Amino acid sequence: MPIWVILADHAAIGLGTMAGGWRIVKTMGMRLTKLRPVGGFCAETAGAVMLIGTAIGGIPVSTTHTITGSIMGVGATRRLSAVRWGVAGRIVWAWILTIPLSGALAAATWLILPHR
Repeated sequence: MPIWVILADHAAIGLGTMAGGWRIVKTMGMRLTKLRPVGGFCAETAGAVMLIGTAIGGIPVSTTHTITGSIMGVGATRRLSAVRWGVAGRIVWAWILTIPLSGALAAATWLILPHR
């Protein structure tokens, strides 16, 4: 792997986190449902237990999807209307579109960049 690819990846991940990290935290903890400290603890614990189980079982899962589902579960325990399902729907659509759009972008990059 060329060093410039590694450095470009590091820069993209760092800049993306810097630009949108707080927005994601705000969406998960305030917009999706009002999360209190005990609810955050429960969501993180449930997510961790689920990830340990899938790791032991060799099942590939997304940590982001797991914690988002846990946060929705915590909100739903108070009442179903405590979860903003419109926000949850937009999150799910983003997940659905991420894989094909990332593949299309990778293919376009492959076609544009010179390779041997």
